[in-house]
Amino acid sequence: MAERTDFEFVTVACRDPKANNCPQVAVNIAGVVAVRDSARPDEVVTFTPDDWTALVVQQAQQGGLSA
Repeated sequence: MAERTDFEFVTVACRDPKANNCPQVAVNIAGVVAVRDSARPDEVVTFTPDDWTALVVQQAQQGGLSA
């Protein structure tokens, strides 16, 4: 597994940047999708690309994702 410092996070969506709690995703490490909350940068959750895709599809189908 990659060291957390190796992840290059980008903010993918932020409804209120002043609140400093935007979701961030890193996909720069092969085979790993890392996710964190910008308000808690030391807490990182990792997924395989297949698991990440399944989660996103499931949430979209359940109406849990919005633009």
